[in-house]
Amino acid sequence: MMTGKLLYTGPSLAVLHDAYAGRGRIDDRAPLVSSSSLVVDASPARVWAVMTDLASWAGWATGIRVLEAGEVRPGERFRWRLNGIALRSRFAVVEPERELIWTGTFLVYRAVDRHVLEPLPGGRTRVTVEESLAGPFLPLLYGPARLRANHERWLNDLAAAVQRQPRGSSARR
Repeated sequence: MMTGKLLYTGPSLAVLHDAYAGRGRIDDRAPLVSSSSLVVDASPARVWAVMTDLASWAGWATGIRVLEAGEVRPGERFRWRLNGIALRSRFAVVEPERELIWTGTFLVYRAVDRHVLEPLPGGRTRVTVEESLAGPFLPLLYGPARLRANHERWLNDLAAAVQRQPRGSSARR
């Protein structure tokens, strides 16, 4: 079983993008799968505005630099760096104030990142990040604790950025 996880590359990027990310799911067979949630004291609209303003990510998200980005819409590509690693990504699902999913690649590795916003009483929002990451020998290079730590840092940074945004304003003007 461990050999299977070590060598697992998952579906092709096209299948991963269309049949997985495009249908609101990650690759649950991937060697690395993680899910983290955080309740943010802000509406889904405020969280969405900050989360989808890719140009602002470097200002609030630890270790992230966006190199190239267009509109946040299905099929649109963006290039970025996470902790110095160059990534190429493409949006699969963009449901404003509800769900944002993209696929991404770096070297020979493929990922699906899924962000779900759930409105809660009192104008709060639960933000859940799910990710699957696959590629040969990945479990030897990168573990689930590191993936979870990146997600939790992203969620905490996002919450802090949303809190700094004045109520009633939009991060995108």
